[in-house]
Amino acid sequence: MTTEAPGAAGKTTTEDTPLLEVRDLHVTYRQGGNDVPAVRGVDFTLAPGDTLGIAGESGCGKSTMALSLLRLQDRGARVEGEVLFRGENLLTTAWSRLRAVRWAGASVVFQGAMSALNPVRTVLDQIVEPIVLHDKVRVSEAERRATELLDSVGIPARRVRGYPHEFSGGQRQRVMIAMALACRPDLIIADEPTTALDVMVQAQILELLAESVRESRIAVMMITHDLSLLAHTCDRLAVMYAGRIVELGPSRQVLQAPEHPYTRALSRAFPTIGDPASRRAPAGLAGDPPRPSRTSVGCDFADRCPDVLPVCRTGEMQLWPAGPGRSAACVRALPDQGGTP
Repeated sequence: MTTEAPGAAGKTTTEDTPLLEVRDLHVTYRQGGNDVPAVRGVDFTLAPGDTLGIAGESGCGKSTMALSLLRLQDRGARVEGEVLFRGENLLTTAWSRLRAVRWAGASVVFQGAMSALNPVRTVLDQIVEPIVLHDKVRVSEAERRATELLDSVGIPARRVRGYPHEFSGGQRQRVMIAMALACRPDLIIADEPTTALDVMVQAQILELLAESVRESRIAVMMITHDLSLLAHTCDRLAVMYAGRIVELGPSRQVLQAPEHPYTRALSRAFPTIGDPASRRAPAGLAGDPPRPSRTSVGCDFADRCPDVLPVCRTGEMQLWPAGPGRSAACVRALPDQGGTP
């Protein structure tokens, strides 16, 4: 029997409805009179309580993809496909409805904490405002909740009425995380959320997010270059290359037994604790990612791949099944090429 629960901004949904479904997402920029594809045919699904990590080199489309989910991409970008949040397509919904979904339904921890906060308002006021607007509570109640949130990320009550310039980069990042949690959203999109944090605070923030996942069943999509962080905090991992997802599956399985050569190269680029050889000479990856404006046939990774086959340069690549709960855009993952049956 299916039970019903209120979704974002009062939308009624059922337990059978995925929280987020991304279908054939494309994001294209216009540059010098030419189309430059930044995201090309991305598909994935998130259920309540899911944690998905997004990894890949700089420029592979991670942040562009994440921001486009809530239509936060740069002006002039063309976004195509479907982004279904509790069954509602956010790419076509009215702006008034989208504003209701933002904050209360889904929130973002932006990468640039140094410039993301309003410099002429206190950090407390910037968290109080969305709570009052979306939860319809008194200012005093919103201030109490905002103070508790700031305390949970290591900002003491005596400092909550400070202005952004009075905080370090790491402290501003903590304010951004508290702000993302302010309206108790169903989904948090975190773009490099712990980059500016020291190790102790990073552990505190990750535990706070994990507690929110356990207790409130929120879903988290986390973008970072730190593969060990994703393996520790995310149930699933999506690896992006040249605007596409090239491997998707349980995080530890993807990193410990990667099916795609690009994932293998990423995992080998990090030194292993206790292994002096990998610490002194971590593996790398020769060459550069393809330019987004290029037109190519076959696998985008072929020119850098150590295991390239003739079919890789001519065949159409897609995410193929590569074991239980796993998929990879590599022909070597197919059974007839020696991959997982």
